[in-house]
Amino acid sequence: MERYDQLYRLYEEFDTETLRAYREFTDLFPPVDSRVALEHWQRASEELDERMEAVRAAFPVGETLADVATHATRDQAFTALDLLNRYERGVNVFVLDVDETLRSAGSTDNEIPRETLHLLTEFHEAGTPIIVCTGQTLENVKGFMIQGLGNELVHSGDLSVVYEAGTGVFTPGHGSETKQLLYEELAPEIRGVFDRVRGRVLPDAPEQLRRGCHLQGNEFNVTLKPNFETGSARAREVIDQALVYQLDLLGEAVAAELEVSDGDPTAWARAYYADADPEIRGVLETQDGLPATDIEAIPQSVASAFERIDVAYYEADAAEIGSLELNKVAGVEAALDVLGVEDPFALVMGDSKSDLRVMRWAEENDAGIAAAPEHASRDVLDHVVRTDELVFDRGKATEPLRTVWALNRLAELE
Repeated sequence: MERYDQLYRLYEEFDTETLRAYREFTDLFPPVDSRVALEHWQRASEELDERMEAVRAAFPVGETLADVATHATRDQAFTALDLLNRYERGVNVFVLDVDETLRSAGSTDNEIPRETLHLLTEFHEAGTPIIVCTGQTLENVKGFMIQGLGNELVHSGDLSVVYEAGTGVFTPGHGSETKQLLYEELAPEIRGVFDRVRGRVLPDAPEQLRRGCHLQGNEFNVTLKPNFETGSARAREVIDQALVYQLDLLGEAVAAELEVSDGDPTAWARAYYADADPEIRGVLETQDGLPATDIEAIPQSVASAFERIDVAYYEADAAEIGSLELNKVAGVEAALDVLGVEDPFALVMGDSKSDLRVMRWAEENDAGIAAAPEHASRDVLDHVVRTDELVFDRGKATEPLRTVWALNRLAELE
């Protein structure tokens, strides 16, 4: 109980809220050419040092506790200590989704907050590798990562990008392993299906659909995004239509690639994926597109191909066809290998089904803990609440990061 007693005393006897406010101000103070502003920063910095010194002098492990107090709230610090008692180790790598996790269109203007970027930089300086794990294209991710974290960090050799939900891995500074195109390892017939779908998805689309959405610039996945505000009624309408259209294209592409000429491939695809995913079934029902075909009527060769292909539906945001053999877990494992993290214990942060696969992988392999925003998908929230309860408010990704900062500092006392 000694560590708990020390934390109780720390947060009871010291004004840690003011301490954190000084720390945040001095850390995030923008570069300005103003003598008055710089003097204000200097006074705040001196006050921070004095308050931290008081904590250092009050405890045998005062340096650690002072650092914990400047980063974590009381609740975050005690959560960190609970996690340490449960897992007996700190986090040694991050696996971070971006959209609606690190940033949120609803509360951060779709920008990663400065405090989140700064804390990630602190973790980097402390030697913690970062894996950005996203469905976005590589070029999109590289752009805002360099802008937010800086070119030096991104090219440090300790940051990896798993992009397009696991079809590729980009780890600057690792020679021939810098860019890995995992989709090149797929069977030729599966790559052929994707080539067929990609070649037709926009040229063959009905005019209303072609005007209402666009093909995201992926290297492999086929992702249709709305030309309307994400989450709006018009975006929901066009993505629902896009999902049905993509299912039909997929069925036809699989039948053509496998040279299956008898039967209705569009009905096969609709039936198979409706049976596999209740959300897809719901969309098909609202679009009057649910077929009468039983999945038992699907030819075995076609069903086997469907078993290797994922159809993902993100309400009012995207309709996507990807490979089940290439998911975020495969990408994360490849990134860990390149980064040289042999015994990972990760903080996995995300909001969608693709992130849930990584969270479950971490749990099954005793390889980490999970955190999610309060607006994450129901399955993700169920998992996070069942495991470590690291649920944070929209746009507040810094909260679990602060908990992990405290966890790692306390783990150093072991």
